[in-house]
Amino acid sequence: MKLTKPLGKSNFQCTATALFLIIVAGQIGCRKAATVSESAVDTGDENVAKAKVAEAESLYENRADIRKARVAVATLRQAQVADYGNYEAAWKLSRAAYYVGDHTDNDVERDEMFRLGIEAGQAAVKLQPDKADGHFWLGANYGGIAAHSTLAGLANVQDIKREMEAVIKIDESYQGGSAYLGLGRLYLQAPRVLGGNVTTAIEYLEKGVRLGPNNSLLKESLAEAYEAAGRHAEARKQIEAILAANPDPKYAPEYSDAVAKAKKLLEKIEAKR
Repeated sequence: MKLTKPLGKSNFQCTATALFLIIVAGQIGCRKAATVSESAVDTGDENVAKAKVAEAESLYENRADIRKARVAVATLRQAQVADYGNYEAAWKLSRAAYYVGDHTDNDVERDEMFRLGIEAGQAAVKLQPDKADGHFWLGANYGGIAAHSTLAGLANVQDIKREMEAVIKIDESYQGGSAYLGLGRLYLQAPRVLGGNVTTAIEYLEKGVRLGPNNSLLKESLAEAYEAAGRHAEARKQIEAILAANPDPKYAPEYSDAVAKAKKLLEKIEAKR
């Protein structure tokens, strides 16, 4: 068998050096390619998410048509899939899911929406714990489930308090003082064994109305609390203020909800006379 002549020292060094340069160049090239590719994917995902969030916002503005609110939910889910780190997509998904859950007549859809709203709210809080949006809509969805389930209500009382108190700590004027609405409703609707207390509810709701004098939902809940406490004249005063209000067009659906509830409450008060 013919033996191959061994490389001389100089030839070996040249060959090794060449191989080393080829390997290093290849690694640098791979890293550059990966960086460009990753950057392109991230940018593309962010752009898709932003476009979907903008599309969903337009739909949510027309949420009085619940079909559009449902499409907003689906669109925001697409935004979250495109960029799970998008805080705006997360909290707005929680908000849209809450709206659908609070307005649907379908029990299955209602529960599904509130669960989705909780998941999206938790994601938002994890992404930006120092911002109010995620905490508020997470708490609202906890409240949505609690209002329709005794067992969930037992489990979620502390969750609702924690999230609404977080909102107050960050920005108590958020959404026209709506964190006080969340706490007021909690104390108004919760059983006494879980801390329910009409007096405490009134205190929170009155504070909320001072912060958000144009918040019709706050005034309606305060009217309910006054009625529960037997303070019918004060309840009527809040109802009259709601019916005479000139609502912000941005919150027209919420104003319509407040008017409908206020009229029912007025009928209840008048029936007791």
